[in-house]
Amino acid sequence: MGTHVIKMPDIGEGIAQVELVEWFVKVGDVIAEDQVVADVMTDKATVEIPSPVSGKVLALGGQPGEVMAVGSELIRIEVEGGGNHVDAPQAKPVEAVAAPAPAPVAEPPRSAPQVLASQPASTSTAAPIVPRQASDKPLASPAVRKRALDAGIELRYVHGSGPAGRILHEDLDAFISKPHSSAGQAPSGYARRTDSEQVPVIGLRRKIAQRMQDAKRRVAHFSYVEEIDVTALEALRQQLNQKHGESRGKLTLLPFIVRAMVVALRDFPQINATYDDEAQVITRHGAVHVGIATQGDNGLMVPVLRHAEAGSLWSNAAEIARLANAARNNKASRDELSGSTITLTSLGALGGIASTPVVNTPEVAIVGVNRMVERPVVIDGQIVVRKMMNLSSSFDHRVVDGMDAALFIQAVRGLLEQPACLFVE
Repeated sequence: MGTHVIKMPDIGEGIAQVELVEWFVKVGDVIAEDQVVADVMTDKATVEIPSPVSGKVLALGGQPGEVMAVGSELIRIEVEGGGNHVDAPQAKPVEAVAAPAPAPVAEPPRSAPQVLASQPASTSTAAPIVPRQASDKPLASPAVRKRALDAGIELRYVHGSGPAGRILHEDLDAFISKPHSSAGQAPSGYARRTDSEQVPVIGLRRKIAQRMQDAKRRVAHFSYVEEIDVTALEALRQQLNQKHGESRGKLTLLPFIVRAMVVALRDFPQINATYDDEAQVITRHGAVHVGIATQGDNGLMVPVLRHAEAGSLWSNAAEIARLANAARNNKASRDELSGSTITLTSLGALGGIASTPVVNTPEVAIVGVNRMVERPVVIDGQIVVRKMMNLSSSFDHRVVDGMDAALFIQAVRGLLEQPACLFVE
């Protein structure tokens, strides 16, 4: 038997250090060739590190959240044959790579939940519970953890079918769907709780925190909110989807808003710009590369719709959907997550009445889309029901004057309220 050492790879772009985000294996695991063993993060993207060999994990070279140099030892694997190990000081094995478990509480741990009381336990065979140790923190995404918390489920009782035992939504579904012997009753949602959980700020969450803090510290933010009557636009969207939806794909409001931004920016080049405040240089861009703020399980990412000025409604819609899917599944490349000149952010149905989005530096503007609602408005002295939506946009006041910001949003408003103008050259 030999030892194969995987070193932190050179990810390119002159990057000398990366952050270790998450392990998908532990010491003692038997892994297969091409199995992903870890996620690492650069300033721009999360990158999966696969194993080039099959074998047994001997040692892990770092903890999640640790910044590691390119070329440093990442993992040691016992393999058939000679391996690639050269005599060198062996890295100390890392016994536990998960985040620190919560401090012990005074009360005994709650038992895992059973099925709902309305479902008689006698109708099916109880599944035996083999819980993890209390000190073992199960692998699961933030979305899975929140769902389990809301349902009163202790994840240490849930079998994980993902890589390295990662608990997936499907595993929660399976757990909830059948009774569990020796698990006790599910706690009430109003039961007294004394538990707590420490969540290390690492990986994407750390990058988001750093970027948001930097943006608020450096940018002179101001926001401008305007309401828009999108009744005609929504009618056009529905008509186009009914006529071309099957052949060209369904349209959301976003490609129309992108189109309005592209047209309006022709008269406001100072808004489609980036500002290097250290060099004191503003760069106005001819190309409109729109960052599409996308929420995933691990946090906010901003993939970039490139050359939106040259795309049709349908091509931009398809690219927005592709980029959003890649970002949500952590598959977006570094190139797809960089180079935006202006950002569009939307919370969809959760958009609220107004918001104050944070400028995505070094850009100088971000356009925020709020929820569309039907409400009464007065037109020509008559009260009528219209579909209304607010745009809540923020700007860097060091570069963009308040008047220019207002005129830009008013131009976008005019295009969206008279959607035929979107297609008139």
